[in-house]
Amino acid sequence: MIKNIMFDLGGVIMDIEKDRCVAAFERLGLRDASSFFGDYSQKGPFLKLEEGTMTVGEFHSELRADIDGDVTDEDIDSAFCKFLIGIPTHRLAELRKLREHYRVYLLSNTNPIMWNSKIKDEFTHEGLQREDYFDGMVTSFEAKALKPEARIFRYAAEKFGIAPEETVFLDDSQRNLDAAARLGFHTLLVAPGSEFVDVLADKGIK
Repeated sequence: MIKNIMFDLGGVIMDIEKDRCVAAFERLGLRDASSFFGDYSQKGPFLKLEEGTMTVGEFHSELRADIDGDVTDEDIDSAFCKFLIGIPTHRLAELRKLREHYRVYLLSNTNPIMWNSKIKDEFTHEGLQREDYFDGMVTSFEAKALKPEARIFRYAAEKFGIAPEETVFLDDSQRNLDAAARLGFHTLLVAPGSEFVDVLADKGIK
């Protein structure tokens, strides 16, 4: 019996576009900008920031060394947040509806720059706050672990006090879903162009 729904953020709740971010960093003068960004994971200082092994200040300093020209911290943060497009309001409404029948959680590979700016702001479209949509949230930089590492799923289950066999996890990465399934979670893929509400409804979860 499913009691809990655990969501990935980017590509599931929030629309994202890697190429916008790469183009923004190219305009800033970041050398070989595309090499830092994969479809589901980052590299170099971007990876360190996401896994919680580098502070925001250290990230700015290390990245600036690879940028030709003078840029501010704000310039860097603005370019980075171009990765995020936004959250359609109808998805926020669906999260609220799901909380009427299930406990709803968030498990995201993300970083403090996005988390404390664009991501935070995108949850205010209905006049609410990010915390109003979830019973609990785990970020990779907090857990100091990244999906698909098993330890981030264990960390989330322990923090939330949930049993994997009573939980369905939605992600846009099959690799992350496979990792969760090995630990006993039910899993659902939210493929590009699909809506999580439809994916859940196909399994009778609504």
